[in-house]
Amino acid sequence: MHTPADDPPAGGGSDREIARLADTVERLRREIEEARRAADDRALIELAKGVLVERLRCGPVQAADQLASLAGKAGVSRLELAADVVNQAARDHISAAAEAESGAAVRLRATENAALGASDTQAVARSLVEHALSPLGATAVAVWAAGPDSCLTLAGYAGFGPEEARRWHHVPPGVVTPATRAMIERRTIWHADTGLPSIGRQSSRGGRVTAPMIVGGRVLGVLEICWPQALPPRPPRIERQIDALAELCAHTLDAPFAPLAQAGPALAEIVDLADALPDPALVLRAHLDLRGDLADFRVQHANERLTDGERLLLEAYPFVPGGLLLEAYPLAAGGLFARIEQVLATGKPFRAQRMPLGLSSTGVADVSVTRHGDCVLLVWRDHDEDARLAGLLEHAQRLGRIGGFEENAVTGEITWNAQLYSVYGLSPDDRPIPLERLRDHAHPDDEVAIGRFLRTVLHHRRVAATAFRLRRPDGVARHMRVVAEPVFGPDGQLMAVRGAYQDISSQHWTEVALSVTRDQLAHTEQESAERNRLALQLQHAIMPPSRGTWESFGLHVAVRYRPAQKEHLVGGDWYDAVVLPNGQILLSVGDVAGHGVDAATGMVVLRNALRGLATTGAGPAQLMAWLNLVAHHLADRLTATAVCGLYDPPSRMLRWARAGHLPPILLREEGGAELPMVKGPLLGAFIDARYEEGELQLQAKDTLLLYTDGLIERRDHNLRHAQDRLLDIARRTSATLDHRLDDLLTHCNSDTDDDTCLIGVHLS
Repeated sequence: MHTPADDPPAGGGSDREIARLADTVERLRREIEEARRAADDRALIELAKGVLVERLRCGPVQAADQLASLAGKAGVSRLELAADVVNQAARDHISAAAEAESGAAVRLRATENAALGASDTQAVARSLVEHALSPLGATAVAVWAAGPDSCLTLAGYAGFGPEEARRWHHVPPGVVTPATRAMIERRTIWHADTGLPSIGRQSSRGGRVTAPMIVGGRVLGVLEICWPQALPPRPPRIERQIDALAELCAHTLDAPFAPLAQAGPALAEIVDLADALPDPALVLRAHLDLRGDLADFRVQHANERLTDGERLLLEAYPFVPGGLLLEAYPLAAGGLFARIEQVLATGKPFRAQRMPLGLSSTGVADVSVTRHGDCVLLVWRDHDEDARLAGLLEHAQRLGRIGGFEENAVTGEITWNAQLYSVYGLSPDDRPIPLERLRDHAHPDDEVAIGRFLRTVLHHRRVAATAFRLRRPDGVARHMRVVAEPVFGPDGQLMAVRGAYQDISSQHWTEVALSVTRDQLAHTEQESAERNRLALQLQHAIMPPSRGTWESFGLHVAVRYRPAQKEHLVGGDWYDAVVLPNGQILLSVGDVAGHGVDAATGMVVLRNALRGLATTGAGPAQLMAWLNLVAHHLADRLTATAVCGLYDPPSRMLRWARAGHLPPILLREEGGAELPMVKGPLLGAFIDARYEEGELQLQAKDTLLLYTDGLIERRDHNLRHAQDRLLDIARRTSATLDHRLDDLLTHCNSDTDDDTCLIGVHLS
């Protein structure tokens, strides 16, 4: 009889059953994993035994004994030694004892064994992640197969979701991804997070490595390995392991995944294509060295379009069959070989114009390189002299905006070149415009000139030219020039009319602008001449260029004024010598800055102001202070230099002051010297300027000279040198004061063409 005590506790039995089931599943999984690993290990050992059988020429039993003996002597397991044996046979050396862990070679060989037994590239990708890449921290891998024109197709993947793989099934040409970079550059690239689009980019911002899969010089695809974090360190062991994995995947693509790439044409078809071309052509196939790397290209065929010089090379280096490209054309080792190699690797065609080419008879040619299956077709076209001159003419017409035409008088056919369509604003599909319909497309005001042009060409049958304004269909008006000539046959019959149009709009508007500029310049020159003439008349009215001389109170005063040699340099120099109401004599010279009407009118203002201020009886320093205010406030802020002296005849005392001017010169007996340099700034420079006053007791036979800088200034000497030269000339003996002044004007050879004022005062 069943009682409740016989029942297991509620829920307890089911939990224990689930736990036992989970343990069983885990144990079976481990057993399967161990069995798979053991099978891989056995396969690797069997592979090593096969290598020893081939190398030692022994049987399988002897090979197994030799493997165990060598492992015992080396102190390693049979599995580790088997990996080393296979590595040495495969020449990849990824587990060299000096730098690699023993497990690295085992992982790679386990991956290779799994790949060799896999039926598709998808299984290869899973095996890469499971056996070789997981210990490196990588979590995903993509195997890309290269197609024509540098496109990529996802052949296998692991670590990505199916939806992600579907979106990235195909990468068209021109899309820049990490994988396309590795394919084009043909090198392994370690990428940081550059932001380039790629599979898994949205879910992972870690690093990735892309390695091209190259076999026989062709890039069959790209191996892309992804990490969820920053890239691991790059010891040589890791780099070589990734290169070995890329090589492994390349061999799997070359066989199981071959249906992805379209079968290339047979060699016979490419030879027929080369023979049908009108230009010289070579059919090339990759020539590999002992390591399987591309060393040269073997010439499979050369068509009949090669020149005699190129045929001589064919005789010296027999191409067909099997000659090497670099042996016959060493100059191809430059840029051409790299281009051919790039086309073979990526399948992307290469075309260039006017490329230096050792195969060409002229040294320059248009080149085309295309891949057809495992062959490369090289075609070139020489640039002969006629083609070069035709190209130069075409460029000249384009730069000069010139278009040519021909009208057949027999058939009525009209021929325009491409530039003429552009000049007229038409497309090449539009009908050319006959010469006799030129009026319909020109400005109405040009009808007379066009009619005269057409009568000369079509009726009188002579060469003619005319200018007109073209109204284009796009509404743009252009200034044109057309020239045409008739062409006659042997019997004198008109056969055609040939000519050219030129767009001279820029030249026309340049001439208009130049004409306007010339008119403006002429007007400006006329205004300037009028101003200079007015300034000269004003200057001569105040200070005529005459030999002024007078005597008063025992003084002999002589004045010399030499105006500028050029009218446009009329300046503001002035002089004055006048008897004041108080019996004193005012002596002054000055120089207003600048030239022209402004300088002349400023000179008049300051000269007359000084005369008026001097009647107040103030001293020279006070007169300079007042004259400074006049220059600052009443004369449009002009600047000037001046010397003012007041001579008292009874006492023969001279008081003087200066405003930025050169000091007077005193000649006494046989010597001469400048008066002391009393302080006094330029007139108009400072509103609160202060001026010092000097005194000089004159004696009988003394001579005093006051002058402006136009007397001594030179461009090639400093002012001090010019002043010393003036003193030397002034000390010379002269019969009269007038002779002395004339001698100074003659020998003080200034070269600035400035006005010159000179006052000489001699005491009896």
